[in-house]
Amino acid sequence: MESIRERAAHVLGRVAQAAARSGRKGEEIRLIAVGKTKPAEMIGEAIEAGLAVFGENYVQEAEEKIRAFPQAEWHFIGKLQRNKVKKAVSLFSWIQTVDSLSLLEEISRRAGEAGKVLPVLAEVNLAGEESKAGMDPEALAELIEAAPGLAGISLRGLMAIPPWTEDPEETRPYFVRLRELLAECASRGGAGPQMTELSMGMSNDFEAAIEEGATMVRVGTAIFGSRVRRAT
Repeated sequence: MESIRERAAHVLGRVAQAAARSGRKGEEIRLIAVGKTKPAEMIGEAIEAGLAVFGENYVQEAEEKIRAFPQAEWHFIGKLQRNKVKKAVSLFSWIQTVDSLSLLEEISRRAGEAGKVLPVLAEVNLAGEESKAGMDPEALAELIEAAPGLAGISLRGLMAIPPWTEDPEETRPYFVRLRELLAECASRGGAGPQMTELSMGMSNDFEAAIEEGATMVRVGTAIFGSRVRRAT
């Protein structure tokens, strides 16, 4: 069985190769190691392997890990409930899953109270899946126009979780669409011009995502192995 160090090195190599194919360098891509359901000890192994950015889906589960490894950059990548916003703002470096103007306003309020300016991404539901969070692409305009007037936040780009498929080529059109949406956002006023980040791609398709412009990829299984339990 490969160690976390070996798997991390392999993933970093694949990131570098995919970046090169898209005319970029591997260090331009944030590799976000997703530690959902994994114990803090495994996060420590990943840090020893050279990883520095981590993603978590649940605020309560993440708190122990973040307190143990404050030197890391922590991204919230799960569905954020309003009653968890204050805690999330205090713990995380980024929030990637803003799916409504009301949630953005609540993050702004809590970040302002904490004296922070938190970078955030707007999550887009590209396929209109009822089982997934994310806003309709048509709702982005309202968010972009409102963001500059909100203290405590910086709207930096888009995030999406396309329908799962084993074939990354079937996912590629969604990555292309998210890239096109970001270009449309950047051409608008408001927060549009500062929106440069694309968070897309996971263990099974991150190379295709990088080739289509991802600046962040969220990789869990390929680094930590299969999940052994489900968080509650």
